[in-house]
Amino acid sequence: MTKRYTGGCACGAIRYETSGEPIFQNHCQCLDCQKRAGTGHGSYLTFGRRADMAITGEASTWRVAGDSGSEKVHAFCPTCGTPVYLTFVAMPEFIAVHATSLDDPGDFEPQVVTYTVRGHAWDVIDPSLQAFEGMPRG
Repeated sequence: MTKRYTGGCACGAIRYETSGEPIFQNHCQCLDCQKRAGTGHGSYLTFGRRADMAITGEASTWRVAGDSGSEKVHAFCPTCGTPVYLTFVAMPEFIAVHATSLDDPGDFEPQVVTYTVRGHAWDVIDPSLQAFEGMPRG
């Protein structure tokens, strides 16, 4: 049976669904993720085929350059403000959803922690996860 990943914003105005498997699941401690999450990190599932992600509702977006210098496009609900997903200008086929936007956040299975160089001692993340000072390559 194919697993489906579904989720959306807090008010339900934006919904997404895919049967694709995430290619990367991480906690990110970059400054952008910290500011947007209001805590020490963001948590994401990245899918390699944006075209396989069905999205309903109209998201508001804003663009920012991440720690790597690459531009990211953040999508959030204009009604409730929930961050739902982000895309990457340099990798337009990828889409990442916020782990807490999943209908079942228990479907998130983190593999690594990225941008630990920006982490804080008070933001303790599972020490068994592989950690990278930046974004792992290749």
